[in-house]
Amino acid sequence: MKSKIFSYVLRYDDGAAPNPFWGICTLTICKPAIRRTAKIGDWVIGTGSKNSKCEDGINHDFSNHLVYAMKISKILTMSDYDIYCKQYIPEKIPDWKNRDWKKRIGDCIYDFSNGKDPNIRKSVHNEANRIKDLSGINSLLSDTFYYFGEKAIVIPQNLKKIIKRNQGHLKIENEELVFLFENWIKEFSKNKITSNPQLKHEFDKDFSEIQISNCSKRDLIEDKNEDESIIC
Repeated sequence: MKSKIFSYVLRYDDGAAPNPFWGICTLTICKPAIRRTAKIGDWVIGTGSKNSKCEDGINHDFSNHLVYAMKISKILTMSDYDIYCKQYIPEKIPDWKNRDWKKRIGDCIYDFSNGKDPNIRKSVHNEANRIKDLSGINSLLSDTFYYFGEKAIVIPQNLKKIIKRNQGHLKIENEELVFLFENWIKEFSKNKITSNPQLKHEFDKDFSEIQISNCSKRDLIEDKNEDESIIC
């Protein structure tokens, strides 16, 4: 089966969705429509926002930039992802009081120890996000990823069509576009975190309920629109 690209605007790059840390890139919360439908071998890419506020305090226009790209190598249900993290990548299980900010933003938020109705671990989301998060059904895992964060890279002119310009996501099935993208992205170092998430500064200092509330609210707004546009 030929690869597709799922493209969306990553307005809030905080390191939780996607979570590129601990040697594997994962998308387990947010973007439920993509998580329900993407297949192994497909790409998920996040392009930047016009107003990305990084640690320097300046609003950057990353609207023509690539923040990250991941080629899906494994798909697990969210309950299986919980088991997988416990066995292989426990660092993805959020530890909200840990001084290491990367361990606070783990995306293995839902604890299925007690069955189908999971508890929410203290993390970047809260009960308000439960329905949307769980409606995505799956966790997407990638062992071939590129993460640029606050050093998002300019997308070349011949690939501008892969950029989604508003909410929802774009599904690119056009073989030539996918081929051009794959050839271009190979120019960069894979499985490397080139720079910190754009919103790292929100999490590398004090941790509070306000942080959780802010993340929860803005992600809910972003996930309201699950419309899909297609380039064949």
